[in-house]
Amino acid sequence: MNKQTLDQIWDLTRQKYGVYLRVIEAIPKDRFHIRPIDGMRTPTELVVHTSGLLRMIAQGVAKGEITADERSDSDIAGGLATRADVIAFARECWDDASAAVASIGDAELAAMVPTPWEVTFPGHFQFTVLSDEFVHHRGQLYVFARACGAEPPFVWSFGDNAEEFRPA
Repeated sequence: MNKQTLDQIWDLTRQKYGVYLRVIEAIPKDRFHIRPIDGMRTPTELVVHTSGLLRMIAQGVAKGEITADERSDSDIAGGLATRADVIAFARECWDDASAAVASIGDAELAAMVPTPWEVTFPGHFQFTVLSDEFVHHRGQLYVFARACGAEPPFVWSFGDNAEEFRPA
């Protein structure tokens, strides 16, 4: 993968993230700190995990090493009291990740990038990891939305996203 390919992949990720934000918005305000499915994260914890991972991987590839936040998802989620707080966190993570991706070039994509998971992959492969994790956890949010009585948006409805997440 080179920078041109990364930019194309990131543009599609941007559009998917717009749908992800709309899934978050679909979850009822009073359901963010409950466990709609036993044994799984709360919606807030899931957003913290998903958005935080996106930011962590993008920033890690940019700096040459992925490092984990020392705080747990639950600790971070505890500071997000409302749906608006959760959405603001998700948008902040997106902005941070996008700034990191803008700084990544061919050298960072080719470099071996250590992770806190005790595996090292090339920078370009880290974006495969990011994509797999994002799609997996976005799917969990769809299930959560439905379990909370909400109808999530159509998965490919990019044109309905907020302006900055619509197709270019």
